[in-house]
Amino acid sequence: MLKWCSRSIFLQVVLGLVLGIVCGLTLPEYSTQLKPLGDGFIKLIKMLIGLIVFCVVVSGISGAGDLKKVGRIGLKSVIYFEVLTTIALLIGLVFAFTTGIGSGANIHLEQLSSADMGDIAQRGQHMVSTTQFLMNLIPTSVIGAFAENNILQVLLFAVLFGSALNLVGDAASSISRLINELSHVIFRIMGMIVRLAPIGVFGAIAFTTSKYGLDSLQHLGSLVGLFYLTCVAFVAVILGVVMRASGLPMLSFLKYLREELLIVLGTASSDAVLPQVMRKLEHLGIGSSTVGLVIPTGYSFNLDGFSIYLTLAIVFIANATGTPLALSDLLTILLVSLITSKGAHGIPGSALVILAATLTAIPAIPVVGLVLVLAVDWFMGIGRALTNLIGNCVATVAIARWEKDIDVARARKVLSGQQGYTFQPRKPVGNTHHQQF
Repeated sequence: MLKWCSRSIFLQVVLGLVLGIVCGLTLPEYSTQLKPLGDGFIKLIKMLIGLIVFCVVVSGISGAGDLKKVGRIGLKSVIYFEVLTTIALLIGLVFAFTTGIGSGANIHLEQLSSADMGDIAQRGQHMVSTTQFLMNLIPTSVIGAFAENNILQVLLFAVLFGSALNLVGDAASSISRLINELSHVIFRIMGMIVRLAPIGVFGAIAFTTSKYGLDSLQHLGSLVGLFYLTCVAFVAVILGVVMRASGLPMLSFLKYLREELLIVLGTASSDAVLPQVMRKLEHLGIGSSTVGLVIPTGYSFNLDGFSIYLTLAIVFIANATGTPLALSDLLTILLVSLITSKGAHGIPGSALVILAATLTAIPAIPVVGLVLVLAVDWFMGIGRALTNLIGNCVATVAIARWEKDIDVARARKVLSGQQGYTFQPRKPVGNTHHQQF
C-alpha cells in the first residue's frame, strides 16, 4: 500500500487533503500558520506559466505547417467560447430566478458597510470598457508581459512569434529547436514542482479548515449550495452533451483528470494544473497546436464557472436588497457579463472586481451589495476553478474533434485505462498523436 501511494500523485493528494482536514480541526492555531505551504505551491507553478504558454504556443504554431489551420482553430475557439459562456450565464439566471435566491433576506442598504469593499468597486469601474479591455491585450513591452505574468499578453506575443517562425521557415529552424528544447527543461522543472502538490494541498486545506471549520460550511447560505448545484448541472448536462457529441464518455474523462481536479479542489486555483492538463490532453491524442491555442486562451475567455457565479451573485444581491429587475436589466446583465467575464483571469480578487464591474453597469442594483458575497467568495472560488478547468478541457476536446485534430481511437484507449499516463518532459512537436509516455 505504501509503495503504491509513493508512486501515485492522486493518492498522495488525497492523503494531503485528509491530513489537512484532521490537522485543521485538531490543531487550529498551528494550522493557521500553514497557509504559506499552499500559497508557495501556487507561486511555484505560476512562475513558469508564462514560459510554458509561450513555448507550447510557439512550438505548436511553428510546427503546424499551415497558418490557415491556426486561424481556423482560433475562430472556432472564439465561437465555442462565446456560445458556452452565454449558456452558462443563462443557466445562472434561470436557476437564480427559479429558486428566488436571496428573496426574503430584507437587507437594507444602510446595513451594508461600503468600507468592507476597500477599493474593489473602484477597480471594477475600470473593467467595463470593451476598448480598454482590448487595449490591455497589447503589452507595453514583451518583457513586461512576462514579468507581470499576464497570460493574454504573453499569448498574443507567442501567436505573433510562432506565426513569424512559421513564415520564415528553415531559416529560423535553429530558433524553433531552441524553444522546443527550452520547453523540455521547463516541463522537467514542472514535473519536479508537481511532486509538491500533496504538501500544497495539505497546507491550504489545514488553514481553511482551521479558519472556517467544517460546521461553517453548513452556514454559508443557500447561495453557495445553489451555485454548486448549478455547476454540477452545467457539467453533467451541457458539457456532458458536448463530450457525447465528441464521441467520448464524460465520466471517464473526469476520472482521467482526477489528480488535477483534486489539486484545484485543495488550492482553489486552476493555474496550478495548467501544464499537467496540457500534457494530458496531448497524451489523449489531441494535436499540440490545438492544445497550445485552446487551453491558454480558454483560461481567460472560457470561464464557465465564473459566468454562472456572476449571474447568480447579481440576482442574489438584487433579491436580497429588494431591488426589482426589469427585462432590460436582465439583458444588460447578460451583455455586460459577456464582456467583463473575459477579463477575470489573472486579476487579484478577480471575482469580486469583475462582479463590481458588472454591477456598475447596472444602475438598478446597488454596488454596495457586493459586501453580501465577500464572506463566501473563497468557498465559491473552489467551484469556479473546478468548473472553469473542466469547461476548458472539454472545449479542447470539442474543438479538436471539430478540427479533426484528435485520434479518437487513442483517446478511447487512454480513457479506458489501456494506455497509462505519467508526467514527462515535453517531446518534440510533430506526430503528437502517437507519443508514448
